[in-house]
Amino acid sequence: MADNWYSPEAATFGDRVAAAREKAGMSQIQLAKRLGIKLGTLQGWEEDTKEPRANKLQMMAGLLNVSIMWLLNGEGDGVEGPVEESNVPTAINDILAEMRDLKTQMTQGAERLARLEKKLRLTLKEIEQ
Repeated sequence: MADNWYSPEAATFGDRVAAAREKAGMSQIQLAKRLGIKLGTLQGWEEDTKEPRANKLQMMAGLLNVSIMWLLNGEGDGVEGPVEESNVPTAINDILAEMRDLKTQMTQGAERLARLEKKLRLTLKEIEQ
């Protein structure tokens, strides 16, 4: 389970930023200050409502000791996913795995919906012409 914890299907850019920041032992305020950005900007990145410019992305990757590609798509040098605790009941690990699967399905569904919406808009545009 830990080997694909931060894959594009299981995590977002914001999830990876937050995980790398936490692994580096930094608060949001500390990272924002080191990047020279407002706290709200960093919070937007972690909430996936905003995206950093290339120069800030590169700087953030360096500060967090992860690769840019890992931040963007979960591939390359990054942080390890949580390790399953042997003292955690199997039922809890099963629930967590099911929650991750559901999140993946929801993300894929949202992406499919966005593609269908775009297709509908293009079709409507063609009809209007």
